[in-house]
Amino acid sequence: MTHVNPFQRDALMAVAVFAGGLALLAGDAYVHRGQAAPLIAVPLAAACLGVGLRRRRPVAALALGVAAIAGDIALGPSLGTVLVFTDNLYAATLYGPYRLARWLLGITSVLAVVVGAVAGVVARDWGALAVGGVQAGLVLTTPALTALIVRQHRDQAIAERARAVQLARLAELDRQAAVTAERSRMARELHDIIANHFSAVAIQSAAVIARQDLDAGAVRQVLESIRENSVRGMAEMRTMIGLLRAEADEPETTRHRMTDAPDLVERSRQAGMDVRLSVTGTSRELPPSIELAGYRILQESLTNALKHGTGRADVTVEYKHGEIVLTVENPCAPDSTGLPGSGTGLVGMAERAMLVGGTFTVGPSGRPAGPRTEPPAAGDGELLWRVVATLVVESQPFEATLISAEDGR
Repeated sequence: MTHVNPFQRDALMAVAVFAGGLALLAGDAYVHRGQAAPLIAVPLAAACLGVGLRRRRPVAALALGVAAIAGDIALGPSLGTVLVFTDNLYAATLYGPYRLARWLLGITSVLAVVVGAVAGVVARDWGALAVGGVQAGLVLTTPALTALIVRQHRDQAIAERARAVQLARLAELDRQAAVTAERSRMARELHDIIANHFSAVAIQSAAVIARQDLDAGAVRQVLESIRENSVRGMAEMRTMIGLLRAEADEPETTRHRMTDAPDLVERSRQAGMDVRLSVTGTSRELPPSIELAGYRILQESLTNALKHGTGRADVTVEYKHGEIVLTVENPCAPDSTGLPGSGTGLVGMAERAMLVGGTFTVGPSGRPAGPRTEPPAAGDGELLWRVVATLVVESQPFEATLISAEDGR
């Protein structure tokens, strides 16, 4: 009967119960008061009709059951009608409103006590009180109590299923967020690697093509710089691909550190830039996340200065108490190099600074660029482009797992 819906199942149950009740009537399972057996079948039929409505109309089924049991008691109590009435009570408690279920449990408990007390008073026997109370409890209280327990377990199971579905949805959202974050991290890393090394390659090769007056020594020097940038870029890409393919929990990797800033400056000089590096304060060991973020911000800033500047840049690294401040200034070129950009460099630098609890500002400095040996004057000159990143060293309870995991994968 798995293909039968619950309402059809209730209808079939009502027919079966009515047939069983008629069999009990045929077996004289009722109190004889001189009434005809077919007359007692009327309350039985009403109670069985309530069985057919137990799921669809539980309150109506209870009303039919109460009417049936009242008529049955008036005509002569019959076993079949009393048994069917217990199902009417059970269905009303299980499928009806929750407030009705609580009321039914209280009412049936009081009725069981009252029936037992009346039986004891009438019979003037404590034994009759006990027997009457137990029988009334079995007929009235037990169905309601059983149905209420079943209902609580059913509601709890429904709530647990809903909670499981919500947890599954949250887990899927967390997975999607993790995938998105990982893609963003990979995009930042690839952008930093490719933009720094291969922008220098593109600019230097374009210069060799455009200049016809270069001697063999100058051309060889440019080609050596192109080769070095290409080899470094391919090595970093190979390292990153190896980390992505690694299955170990803690793969070995070469971490970029702020102490590598002179190497970045030297590579920019080999690419044809005039870069001055100034380090103030005491250089010290920094958390891996700070090391990586500072290195990448400096790398991207020099790449932008190479692509969009005049070939000159000032880099300042300030080690302060609780923070490190990176400043890169370069004059803006009147004409662009023509190299395409993804537009994500500044966004990536800002994200790196914010991930470690720092700040990031970028834009024209508001003053012209004078000679380095003199204070900037308010007269004519090239407009300076300034990048300032402040990385907070002591803001981290969580960053060590956030970006240090990024550096360690």
